[in-house]
Amino acid sequence: MRLFISFSALFLSVIFLQLSNGGLGPLDALSGIALGFSTEQIGLMGSAHFLGFFIGCWWAPRLMGDVGHSRAFAVFTAIGAIGLLMHFLIIDPVAWAIMRIAAGFCIAGSYTVIEAWLHAKLTNDIRARAMGTYRVVDMGASLAAQMVISVLEPASYVSYNILALVCCAAIIPLTLTKATQPAMPDAPRLRPRLAMISSPLAVAGVIVAGITSASFRMVGPIYGQEIGLTQAHIGWFLAAFVAGGALAQLPMGWLADKYDRRWVLIWISAASIFACIATAAFGGSPTATMMLGGLVGFVTFPIFSIASAHANDFASDDQRVELAASLMFFFAVGAIAAPYIASTLISSFGPSALFLLISIGHLFLVAFGLWRMRSRPTEETRTRYIWTPRTSFIIGRLTGRSARGEDHSS
Repeated sequence: MRLFISFSALFLSVIFLQLSNGGLGPLDALSGIALGFSTEQIGLMGSAHFLGFFIGCWWAPRLMGDVGHSRAFAVFTAIGAIGLLMHFLIIDPVAWAIMRIAAGFCIAGSYTVIEAWLHAKLTNDIRARAMGTYRVVDMGASLAAQMVISVLEPASYVSYNILALVCCAAIIPLTLTKATQPAMPDAPRLRPRLAMISSPLAVAGVIVAGITSASFRMVGPIYGQEIGLTQAHIGWFLAAFVAGGALAQLPMGWLADKYDRRWVLIWISAASIFACIATAAFGGSPTATMMLGGLVGFVTFPIFSIASAHANDFASDDQRVELAASLMFFFAVGAIAAPYIASTLISSFGPSALFLLISIGHLFLVAFGLWRMRSRPTEETRTRYIWTPRTSFIIGRLTGRSARGEDHSS
């Protein structure tokens, strides 16, 4: 309890951030449908979000070095709130896509500040407990954010105003905390080649994870609308995806630590193909769609963390932070393109095309994984599996020591 209280300001800011910007994606999709935007235009907004996310990851450490953690956090949340409030000043899909860049920028920059703060304040004896609490808070808020659309009216200025107010509220806990701001750690260099050298399979895995997560969370509301789900059911559908991913972490982590991680990646990718086919074939009724959405989340969510653990098996201790930044870069590569491609496929071939895209990505991962099995033997000395949030480049600093097994306290 004392641990939670000591970081309560940071965790409360995380909750507000997730509730505001995490609810924006599905609200934008439903609002776009109500306003007559095409599916491609709605997909473009989802892609723009991840473009802003990548820019925020890259620029945030540098801004913190110039103005400090609290001021940088205020800048990012203010930009996010401005993007929310501008929606009904200009009702245009291209303008909304630009506003979504602001939202992605806000999320990445704010999480970078929070995770840099945690990294500076955590010691090895509390690192595991603090990271566990952080993940629970983040995932719980993400789950709640998917339900926001069940109570907010699409295409309404009031709905966006509420999200903007919650975004502004995120500034209050962190800027009022009496805790001393930490010194800024050196920004990690962005070296995509490092990830390619460490593990080409891990790079493929995080790209597919980006395609899957971005497609489902940004274009999932369109799929739900197309198959006849109500607004409340769409919220439950998206929440089931997140909940399934959360439930998968312990069993998938156990498998990834016990068996060859390449086989684990191959088998859960094969399971992902099956889950996508089942969703496309049997989705329709609200109950079946929600259950299948949870199954898709269960088999796809852990791929990023397993791929990250596999890459770390081939990295030295002084490479782990830059490796985390490189993997985040490739995740963003997959995530930026996926929503627009998914929405274009839905427009041409119907709602089930969303799961066709995800299946193709996982089919590629299965084939590439089998090929890589022949190229290099497994590493005997392996890092420990860590549930890695896809939040900022700084996450490598938080998980690096845990991955080496140096903190086992609970």
